[in-house]
Amino acid sequence: MNLELRKIQIKDVVFGQENKIENDILNLNKGSLSDLIKEDKRIKEVDFDIAKPGQSVRILPVKDVIEPRAKLSGEIFPGVFKDHMEEAGSGITYVLDGCAVVTTGPIVGFQEGLIDMSGPAADYSIFSKLLNIVMIITKQDYVDPHDHEETVRLAGIKLAKFIGEIGLNYNNYESVSYEWKSAGEKFSEYPELPKVAYVYNCMSQGLLHDTYFYGRDTKHIAPCLLSPLEVMDGAVISGNCVSPGSKTTTYHHLNNAVIKELLNKHGKELNFMGIVLNPLMVTLKEKYRNCMLAVKNVDMLGVEGVIISQEGFGNPTTDLMVVCQSLENRGIKTVIITNEDAGIDGMSESLPDSVTEAKAIVSTGNSNATIMLPKVEKIIGNLKEIEKTTGGNVDSIQEDGRLLVEIHGIMGSHNLQGNTYLSATTI
Repeated sequence: MNLELRKIQIKDVVFGQENKIENDILNLNKGSLSDLIKEDKRIKEVDFDIAKPGQSVRILPVKDVIEPRAKLSGEIFPGVFKDHMEEAGSGITYVLDGCAVVTTGPIVGFQEGLIDMSGPAADYSIFSKLLNIVMIITKQDYVDPHDHEETVRLAGIKLAKFIGEIGLNYNNYESVSYEWKSAGEKFSEYPELPKVAYVYNCMSQGLLHDTYFYGRDTKHIAPCLLSPLEVMDGAVISGNCVSPGSKTTTYHHLNNAVIKELLNKHGKELNFMGIVLNPLMVTLKEKYRNCMLAVKNVDMLGVEGVIISQEGFGNPTTDLMVVCQSLENRGIKTVIITNEDAGIDGMSESLPDSVTEAKAIVSTGNSNATIMLPKVEKIIGNLKEIEKTTGGNVDSIQEDGRLLVEIHGIMGSHNLQGNTYLSATTI
């Protein structure tokens, strides 16, 4: 399996008469974008805006962030729009680096967050450094919450695919190539290096708490093996809100920080053997089943070490700990990545579950820590929605226009794949 990523560095995004890239500037025609999105008759109105790094702009409530990508031949985000699909992870994929599609509009649930393009919140989110193409979607009145979620999710993916295709005839790009061999070849490739796998936990718990694998809701699949190249090609997309700070957006999936680092160290410090996708279920029985199957898949790879990333908080910590405990009991050294919910003062129990076998834990910070955000010049969306957002409440909006929120409320602030600016300090 061979994948070439052709990365076009987008320097600016503007609205104009044509959809094109010229001198590394992405030009978009609002009318054609609107026509594309309104093909879904569940959408009553759609509008578009652009938010750039350094601007005094706040976007909320944000549901998903997606990096524009397209295949030179084949289908990006396979399984989402077509019944027939090819395996992701091969061929040539164009990436519009430095920009993203951001979906917002009247809120679907209570766990969508905010992105600030400047100020203190910008220091907590990788999205503040991107040129954001913001899509504001208003559903038809008859659309129920489940259809509302699907409508917004598919619109975001559809727009990211469309914008990605604008780059297919653009020749100013940086090429990065990846090769992924069979498990047998990989097993014998670097005999002197430790063999490492990645358990990729993903939310699979119902409305606003789902993930999609080749277009299928992961509630309906068992833990399975996949390659990192499939992830880069859109095989995994977000269908959840969870906590904005810890949620895995589609952008995070496409740019998974754990995968990137494992690939960087492959053949140098370790032998990266593969990924096990583990759906995080609701009932205890389902959790035990999926954890057992995830561990079985890991064991079949013959690895000596595993990294497990978390998604969400609360009961998903049980899945994290059960997998860790089972792997350690088999003699497989395990490192887990999680955030903490230790209360505003940091003095509460930080994890809802734990096992003594969890000896190596990387923390992405205390999601309950609060921050006062300054008033901004422009709101894209509806500031009032902060009252229903995780990390916000009815007292969040101050009389002078400032905003008091927990770190929870900032999109990607303590992302559990480590794609975050937060760090730890020893005191």
